[in-house]
Amino acid sequence: MIVGVPAETKSDEYRVSMLPVGVEELTRRGHTVVMQAGAGLGSGLFDHDYLKAGAELVATAKEVFDRADLIIKVKEPLEPEWPLIREGQTLFTYFHFAASQTLTEAMIQAGANCLAYETLRDQNGRLSLLTPMSEVAGRMSVQEGAKYLEKPQMGRGILLGGVPGVAPAHITVLGGGIVGANAARIAAGFQADVAILDVSLDRLRYLDDVMPANVNVLFSDRHTIQEQLKRADLVIGAVLIPGAKAPHLVHAEDLRIMKPGSVIIDVAVDQGGCVETSRPTTHKEPTFIVDEVVHYCVTNMPGAVGRTSTFALCNATLPWVLALADKGTEAAVREIEPIRHAANILGGAVTNLAVASTFDLAYTNLHG
Repeated sequence: MIVGVPAETKSDEYRVSMLPVGVEELTRRGHTVVMQAGAGLGSGLFDHDYLKAGAELVATAKEVFDRADLIIKVKEPLEPEWPLIREGQTLFTYFHFAASQTLTEAMIQAGANCLAYETLRDQNGRLSLLTPMSEVAGRMSVQEGAKYLEKPQMGRGILLGGVPGVAPAHITVLGGGIVGANAARIAAGFQADVAILDVSLDRLRYLDDVMPANVNVLFSDRHTIQEQLKRADLVIGAVLIPGAKAPHLVHAEDLRIMKPGSVIIDVAVDQGGCVETSRPTTHKEPTFIVDEVVHYCVTNMPGAVGRTSTFALCNATLPWVLALADKGTEAAVREIEPIRHAANILGGAVTNLAVASTFDLAYTNLHG
């Protein structure tokens, strides 16, 4: 099979979808890897590393798409890339379809096979390709929150951990999954006062066992969220419903009860955001202000730490890339349950129920 690795085109995206070791593994199995020159530079990986591993380098993304049967990316194809995608071609990447009807419709019209990292469930039911980037985003959310709480960034002028005699910041984390748990753990390390909210009592019991003493676990309901918003200096949105649009836990009118200069980091913005006033931003222009509340809604947070993120992501994706290349898309979807879960669109048919429900589209059930 010919596997293609184009350079990422999203603003300030420094990740690359394959390491040299991945190229070496694929070519050792008899596959061809066609890679766009310079694709790894943002992660400190050079063309000669890929050439040595056996990749063929080409100058443009068009050459990659023209030749490859299987395209491996990090982020969803942007509009300039859509005409490059041909019928029956397979793309394996983060899609987050529920956040964009136009992207969903474009991939349906292209007749592409769209396998989404974020819905692949491994043999233990875990979202194993979402986990490494959720870990990065969760840890980064506190780092970014600390920065934007500074007064020059229009924040309240709060130091997360305070100092002796001065209270620390209060941080509210909405969601106790991978993003939320990582955010809470890092925030606790800053010696902040942390509350983490979730609707699963089993998850809250687990978090209560493993979190430091300065992290309180709370059941997430409308009243508790509002009480927390009044107290919070920093709110981290870490809600995930796999494949579906994130629910709005913070409504537009809720901003009026928050402190002026408080900060929201909406990590869920990839799936539409869990804050009603959120809208996608970039690393170049990461924030905007609504009702005196700073919103940080960058859709590719881990892209800023490209080297860390690339290695973490590729460690997780490579076994599935190898399986797709060895078996082909049709057989892999049929025979390998985790890849079947990753299939969101196949040949123009929507095969993920959450995506179909979000946009009221016809659904093709692959799961019997």
